[in-house]
Amino acid sequence: MSSASDQSLVVVESRPVENVGLVEINRPEVRNALNLEVREKLAAAVAGFSEDPEIRAIVITGRGGNFAGGADIKAFEKLGSADMLLQRTHRYWDVIAKCPKPVIAAVEGFALGGGCELAMHADIIVAARTATFGQPEVKLGLMPGAGGTQRLLRAIGKYKTLMLVLTGDMFPAEDAERAGLVSTLTDEGQALQQALQIAQKISRLPPLAVEQIKEAVIHGEDAPLETALRLERKAFQLLFDTADKREGIAAFIEKRKPSFKGR
Repeated sequence: MSSASDQSLVVVESRPVENVGLVEINRPEVRNALNLEVREKLAAAVAGFSEDPEIRAIVITGRGGNFAGGADIKAFEKLGSADMLLQRTHRYWDVIAKCPKPVIAAVEGFALGGGCELAMHADIIVAARTATFGQPEVKLGLMPGAGGTQRLLRAIGKYKTLMLVLTGDMFPAEDAERAGLVSTLTDEGQALQQALQIAQKISRLPPLAVEQIKEAVIHGEDAPLETALRLERKAFQLLFDTADKREGIAAFIEKRKPSFKGR
């Protein structure tokens, strides 16, 4: 997958660092607001990287100092319920949520509304200390519609979630990190660099093990503990028959760096 033009609403770069795919929202004049075209292009980029055997981790970010300032509110003005149903935007979100490879969000500036929901579709959130999260939809007579109530609930709990979604208040990145929404904080302007470093570290690890770990965590989160433990145990057992397991153990015994092939 090659880099797209800088004029594109979504700029896609294959391997800015080895085995990592980068997707950048490019609407800085509107704080990278998520219109339908942006959502389609984001989904297409992530789907492409999901199928690319050379890509082992994906980073999503926004250009111009903001991650994504929310949905494109002007596009909502004349839409009715049937229009929203027919857009079926959940299809585009599902591509990101169901990506088998690790997805890392690099957040600078605003991650509001749909932007906060987009970040929560990632597996790891790296945020600048000056970044701001929020679900302000209630102020428009609406509510979050792409996981803003449910993913936030699972990340930070009922009481903090209801405070945020019922008031529409902003949520500073340092508070988000303390609450468990943000994985790690960086200085302003460093979120993308840190996200790429984490992605590269993951990309050097055995892909099948990484994939099975992600699957166990994602699918085990809402399952009964006994079911989740069975899922974990089966995945653990399956990995014993992989070439990467043999390479990892051999490298450990021989005191050398392993070379994982994803087999």
